[in-house]
Amino acid sequence: MAEIAPFRGILYTPKAGHPSRLLAPPYDVISPAEREQLAALDPHNCVHLILPAADAGDAVGDSRYPRAASLYQSWLTEGALARDAQPAIYRYHQAFEVYGQPVVRKGYIARIRLRRFEEGVVLPHERTLSGPKADRLKLMRATRAHFSQIFGLYSDPERATDRVFAGVEAGPPDLEGRTNDGVSHRVWRLTDPAAQRALSAYMADQKVYIADGHHRYETMLTLAAELRPEAVSQRAASEYGVMFFCNMDDPGLVVMPTHRVLHGLPGFDRQAVLRAAAASFEIEEGIVGDIGVVREKLAALAKERPSFAMLTPGAGAASVAYLRLRPDFDRQKVPALMASPVLADLDVTLLHGVVFEVILGVSREAQEKQTHLRYVKDWNQALVELRAPDVQAVFLMNPTRVGQVKAVADAGQVMPQKSTFFYPKIASGIVINPIDPKEEV
Repeated sequence: MAEIAPFRGILYTPKAGHPSRLLAPPYDVISPAEREQLAALDPHNCVHLILPAADAGDAVGDSRYPRAASLYQSWLTEGALARDAQPAIYRYHQAFEVYGQPVVRKGYIARIRLRRFEEGVVLPHERTLSGPKADRLKLMRATRAHFSQIFGLYSDPERATDRVFAGVEAGPPDLEGRTNDGVSHRVWRLTDPAAQRALSAYMADQKVYIADGHHRYETMLTLAAELRPEAVSQRAASEYGVMFFCNMDDPGLVVMPTHRVLHGLPGFDRQAVLRAAAASFEIEEGIVGDIGVVREKLAALAKERPSFAMLTPGAGAASVAYLRLRPDFDRQKVPALMASPVLADLDVTLLHGVVFEVILGVSREAQEKQTHLRYVKDWNQALVELRAPDVQAVFLMNPTRVGQVKAVADAGQVMPQKSTFFYPKIASGIVINPIDPKEEV
């Protein structure tokens, strides 16, 4: 099903400096302040390519894209970036900590033939918006390069694909650096054609599930269609995207929750919300002390049925209400859940479909525009958000399980935005994929 291929990637060279000064997070998680910090860190930091600055006086900002293209070409000319001589599949490790425990997530970077979602080979699990796609399309058109990878998942319970990389992992990495979030990044080149063929053969039977990067994948599809008249053949490089592939059964695969912050909604009343929610959820109320206790309580409830918690500000400590789905819940009464039974098993779709849409009257369109909603990933930061003057409630979530992501995608359904947070993010600038319709894979 999935057709992957090695490629001659473009990587930073020692001339550019240490990778720790050059790598950047994905474009969509970089705040304006962090963008300036990264830009100041090094003139070759990848943020100059993925979030280029506009020319002075350019109110629209479209001058950013040719500026990125010019900068990219200048780095290639001066030797800060160089293209590999041999096609490779790039082994990629990320070492990090979760709640104080060390973790290593393993995967690899390769090209993948771009397939439309309806073909059932590459599957989404979240909705996308037009704005981010328009921005990324302009950047890809100008630069003809993919500066960061889509995050894809595949199934390998026996972890056979790990064994393909055993030889290269025995030696030192070809690239190693640490980003500001404390994550260590290590990359090895797999150039052995026989090993590459073995990996491609395994993936030929696989579906790939997008964990992160839905907007960029759809943008790759759009650009591939635009470049098709220039393509030398059906195996032109422009018909392929670039992806980080991670095994669903990798022990280092970590999914974190993304919490919802409700603010500025007219007529919000905590007790009225809980009274209405009691028809669908069992409710247990309390006072917030240690946020770690709340996290553990929520995790315990989720072992039985989908659950989430609603925190509301108070004169002293914040109040918490734990909402656990009733065993007799009828999803047929909730329009957002009628499409598939798998949606009623997800706390995030229950929160959006029942509480936001039905009880609070925040339409799906308003949710997608993030009207009265914003998001926070850190548990402690959720408490900080609760103290903001316009915040009415914070909804704490359990992480969506990988099996649930797969089930939703297999059912042809999608979750609300920011339903999953695969931690950590894939660094931008690890391996750049050139887009050339005149080059064959």
